Amino acid sequence: MHRFSKGFLKELQFFLMALGLALPCAARGQGANATAIEPGAPDARIVAALRQVSAERIQANIDQLVSFGTRATISAQDPASIAAGRGIGAAREWIKAEFERYSKECGGCLEVKTDSFTEAPAERIPQPTVISNVYAVLKGTSDAQRIVLVTGHYDSRNSGTLDGKGDAPGANDDGSGTAVSLECARVLSKMKFPATIIFLTVAGEEQGLNGSSHFAKMAKEQGWNIEAALNNDIVGGDSIAEQDHSVVRVFSEGLPAAAAEQDIRRIRGLGGESDSGARQLARYVADVGRAYAGDVGVKPMLVFRLDRYLRGGDHLSFLQQGFAGVRFTEFREDFHHQHQDVRTENGIEYGDVPKFVDFDYVANVARLNAATLASLAAAPAPPANVHLLAKDLENDSTLTWDAVPGAAEYEVLWRATTSPEWEHALKCGNTTRATLKLSKDNVIFAVRAVDGGGHASLAVVPVPER
Repeated sequence: MHRFSKGFLKELQFFLMALGLALPCAARGQGANATAIEPGAPDARIVAALRQVSAERIQANIDQLVSFGTRATISAQDPASIAAGRGIGAAREWIKAEFERYSKECGGCLEVKTDSFTEAPAERIPQPTVISNVYAVLKGTSDAQRIVLVTGHYDSRNSGTLDGKGDAPGANDDGSGTAVSLECARVLSKMKFPATIIFLTVAGEEQGLNGSSHFAKMAKEQGWNIEAALNNDIVGGDSIAEQDHSVVRVFSEGLPAAAAEQDIRRIRGLGGESDSGARQLARYVADVGRAYAGDVGVKPMLVFRLDRYLRGGDHLSFLQQGFAGVRFTEFREDFHHQHQDVRTENGIEYGDVPKFVDFDYVANVARLNAATLASLAAAPAPPANVHLLAKDLENDSTLTWDAVPGAAEYEVLWRATTSPEWEHALKCGNTTRATLKLSKDNVIFAVRAVDGGGHASLAVVPVPER
């Protein structure tokens, strides 16, 4: 057999790549290209946007939300109450006006919408109640069917779940998350992205995730392609002494809530309990946090469980519909400041009021969310039909995937089965096949698409092909 020189093979490779017919990844040698994963280079446009995030504006937004007295889902929303500036109806109209103002500032770039429905009586809803989700859509320029979104719930509550009249300031829970969605909309609406970004605020969370459940079901029924849902709930950095203002927890589910029994059997058989879409999204947030560490100011702390003990959040609604979702929450919560009437007893201050919120911390969480949204919306779609060939007993591992429009190259990732995050990457160029001198039995693989600017998609774990 004739042996070609290395120089000839390299020239041939460049020629084929120019034609879009790159050689398989292994032809260039796994050892020479595989590296430990390091933070990607930050995008200067995204950095500029992050520097526009304002703690002062976030404080003003939270103060405004608190000024409505109560935002309980079952509070007043009649015209007189809205005019008087009290109740959830007044909060809804203000949020809508803010989104519209941002859109006006960017020349009508945002499509502002309201998703309203009537919730039937239930345990926490004594009578039929109109619930409204308010959101703004920044439509993608070339891949608009792909959607990433950020959400927070603008409803609040005090000690009584069924109290629709007493004050329920909700500064941290979840004025902080609502302020994150608003600030992300303000700074990112000035930019253009291939994919679509939705800036969402939902109601009904405290009554049973009603608003997010309706929105996620609507998205599923209409065939929306939501790649990521970032839920921010209690991200105020409460001033409790034990608070760690340098980190924010990112919760993600293991076994997918929407998985069928056959999917669960496959996941268990392959040891993929930590490779749900939510886990890949959480890892992506961690990658973004490292890449933009100098501009974000807060480090993602990955927590591999659905949520905190005895608690829940709106990301669950998206998970139940098969969308990848995670929850951002401050490191340590002060339960005296959640779901409590405002009062002082035995020297303890109760109530969710602005004095306990660290607005600089909320701004940092907003920056992390904005960087994640922008990175995902700028990147190509995740590869489809990712397979790991498992027809024969062999120690090499071969992966295949479909080409992705807009991708300049692909990367194969892998980690030890006991490792929480991806450890190694192999740049494969513009090809859809890779063979590595690694046993599939010893590691977990994934593939991601990367554009010419270095924006990477979510990682996709392969399905065995027999």
